[in-house]
Order: sequence, then structure tokens, then C-alpha cells
Amino acid sequence: MIKHAMAALALCFAAFSAHAEDGQVDINQADAQTIAAEVKGIGPAKAEAIVKYREAHGEFETVEELANVKGIGDKTVEKIRDQVSLSDSEKP
Repeated sequence: MIKHAMAALALCFAAFSAHAEDGQVDINQADAQTIAAEVKGIGPAKAEAIVKYREAHGEFETVEELANVKGIGDKTVEKIRDQVSLSDSEKP
């Protein structure tokens, strides 16, 4: 029972940490479900593509780098720019 509670707490913390203080979604931390739910204009398929790109190429260094993800172009990047943020989990 305690294991389940700890796992649920960990999931809640992970979901919370994917959101910046200003309500933006951290695309370097968020899972595909969070991205799809919170970023208008990004559905499940594009959200999954974002996560797969991040896993294959490392964290995004700029929002513009999202245009390298299959199915996301410059227009989409401009539309979602104010909804996303970037963290660098490798920096202390």
C-alpha cells in the first residue's frame, strides 16, 4: 500500500515539474500525455514525436529546434512558443 502511495506521489511530482511557474509546459521534462493535454495545437501523435525526438537527440536547446520534429513546422513553433519552456536537467 505504501509503495502505491509513493508511486502516485512520484507521478504527481513528475507531472508538476513538467510545468513552469508561468503555466508553460517544459518540453524537456514533460511526457507525451502532458504535452498533448496542455499545449494547444499539439495532439497525441505530435507529442509522442516530440518525446521520441528528445530521447534520440537529447534535450531541446531552443524552442526553434521543435521544427526538426516530424510533423512540426515553423508555423506550429510560433503558435506554441508561449506555451512551452525549456529546462536543462543536466545543469546543476
